[in-house]
This record gives sequence, C-alpha cells and structure tokens, in this order.
Amino acid sequence: MSACEPNAQRKAGVVIASTRAAAGVYADETGPIILDWLTEHGFDTFPTMVVPDGEPVGAALRALLTQEPAVVITSGGTGLSPDDRTPEMTLPLLEREIPGIMEGIRRAGATKTPMAMLSRGHAGAAGKTFVINLPGSPKGVMDGLAVLDPVIGHLCEQLEGNHGH
Repeated sequence: MSACEPNAQRKAGVVIASTRAAAGVYADETGPIILDWLTEHGFDTFPTMVVPDGEPVGAALRALLTQEPAVVITSGGTGLSPDDRTPEMTLPLLEREIPGIMEGIRRAGATKTPMAMLSRGHAGAAGKTFVINLPGSPKGVMDGLAVLDPVIGHLCEQLEGNHGH
C-alpha cells in the first residue's frame, strides 16, 4: 500500500546531518526525539539515516523520497558553518515551499534564543511528501515539532488530496 492512499499507515523518514555523529564521535540526540514524535502521531518510521553533512544529506533524501513517505524530517546542517548544507540539498527536491511553517518555527524559537533566526531550513512538498529541515539541537528540534503538532495531520491530508477544511 502506498503511504498516500487514504487508509494506509503513513510512513516517515528521518535524516540526521552530522559528520561527527555519522563517524561515531558522539551519539545522535535528535533522531530519537523525532522518532518518538512521529510514532506518537501515528507514523510508521523507516530506520533513521545518520549521514555526514553535505551531499550525503541529498543522497539520503533522494533515497527516502523513492519510498514515498508522507513525511521526511531532517535535523542538522541548517546553520552558517561552511559544511551546513542541508538547505541546499533540500531545496532542489521541493516542488512547493511552505514558508509559513519555517516562519512559525523561527518565530517560536526566537522567543527562547535569538540564534533561532540563523536557521536556514526549508519546509515544503516533494510530490505528496512533506519535507522539513529542523535544527541540529535537541531543544531546536522540540521547538520545531511543537510548531508542527497542530498542523501535521491536516498538512498530510492536503498533500494526499483529501481537502477537508
């Protein structure tokens, strides 16, 4: 069954952009937070992909999109360091951006830290898949997921073609 069929279990993927976590220098802390949130929202999840910053993020995203998940969430690589390239890997894959989501996430984060304004992540649709770039910090991820909480179900329904308002 495709994740886009109305009665199918929605699938979701997670890509963690972290050169050090991919190398085993330290454990990924954001993937488990995202997986728990997705499970709480009824998604069936693919195994988390922890990849180095840069082009490996694009390759992981392209691989996940071939599986037609309802949602793909990335964490990391959204800042201003030279190897923070997650937005550049994501944007070419999006057919339609959803700027209000990122505006909401940055606005919510800025109430806690002005550094939230530096996040360059994107949110949008790649076919019927919602793709979003969250920051690489556990607090930034939790703030972003809190913004998604009230809209994720309706967002998926709309991308699936169910236009209930």
